[in-house]
Amino acid sequence: MKTWREMRGFPLAVQLLLVNQLGVNTGFYLLIPYLATHLTDNLGMSAAVVGVVLGVRNLSQQGLFIIGGSAADRLGARGVIIAGCALRTVGFALFALGDGLPVLLGASVLSGLAGALFNPAVRAYISQEAGERKAEAFALFNVFATVGALIGPLLGSALLLVDFRTSALTAAGIFAVLTVAQALVLPARKVEPSNGGVLSDWREVLGNRAFLAFAFAMVGMFTLENQLYLLLPEGARQATGWDGAAGLVFLVGTLANLALQLRITRTLKSRGHKPRWIALGLAVMGLAFLPPAWVAGSTSDGRLEAVPVLLGTLLLYVGIMIASPFVMELIPGFGRPELTGTYFGIFYVVSGIAAALGNTVVGWAMDTGKANDTEWLPWICCALFGLTSAAGVAWLHRGGSLPASRVPTTTAAPAGERSKA
Repeated sequence: MKTWREMRGFPLAVQLLLVNQLGVNTGFYLLIPYLATHLTDNLGMSAAVVGVVLGVRNLSQQGLFIIGGSAADRLGARGVIIAGCALRTVGFALFALGDGLPVLLGASVLSGLAGALFNPAVRAYISQEAGERKAEAFALFNVFATVGALIGPLLGSALLLVDFRTSALTAAGIFAVLTVAQALVLPARKVEPSNGGVLSDWREVLGNRAFLAFAFAMVGMFTLENQLYLLLPEGARQATGWDGAAGLVFLVGTLANLALQLRITRTLKSRGHKPRWIALGLAVMGLAFLPPAWVAGSTSDGRLEAVPVLLGTLLLYVGIMIASPFVMELIPGFGRPELTGTYFGIFYVVSGIAAALGNTVVGWAMDTGKANDTEWLPWICCALFGLTSAAGVAWLHRGGSLPASRVPTTTAAPAGERSKA
């Protein structure tokens, strides 16, 4: 398979982290989508308590990305990645073994903190190890992540036929295997000493106005990505009257990602400026919501009305495939290499907060659209998010605020000819 051949052209550490992301997403989506149902149906918890448990997990992850990024810079990405996966193992095992609210809250904190540790650390490690081939490495990263996000819910659905505990213990087992593999295979790298303390690092990154502007401009990307789990599946179900239609959203995305991600990244890498492609990707993501808006609220029973929703899904994935690898490649260029993890951590904190606000707007638009017979409203809101973010990145690029982004005019060497870093 071409994807595997391409992966083998990278150092062993990058190969492991790509497979790691497949396992991370498989384990995560095997459990988390079914957690709320378990808490309400099996444990009899109220919706308010369920919201607290889920909210604690999300807050622990989103709010602590900055800790994980700084730890990767100060202590080394390898140890932080291993610690994160080990904590996720314990957290998911607690979901399986604990029924009381204190245990469940502890599980939520541990699993959220785990993500806050290894997410920025993994990206910092790949950025450092991939050298001039960062874009291709992050393109492969997206492929493995997307496949894991498809496998996880399918495996979770099958395991739930036994019970939730089996599903949770399987997810914990996946992270346990990843932890051992990283400890055995992932090489340690010398950490360059940084002047000052952690607070000094944070002040330096937060004082980078161009970086913060770019992070806020990404609100469209993160908000629209989240619609793969909210608006698009709901649109597919409404268009067909079939609950299983939501699965088609993920199937279309996975197949498109496997077929197109590397081709798109390689084609664009050798042409023009990276911010130009980021802006284009964001624009395509925004335009992806116009075909579903056309049929939103239709009363026809024809399943052909799912076609605009699936077309929108395909366009959204194409936009993500265009923009995401270059976003990941651009972030380290805002500052010193010694602060790569901190930049990734703060980027996800800022973008996560902005995207949470964006998702609130989309949720309001969905409720308002249903109440006022304007079902097209959330789709138009999403289109505006994407186009506004695209305009923001283009404006920053024209103003010279983004890192030097003229790419090499020569194409990347074939994977087999790449010198080992």
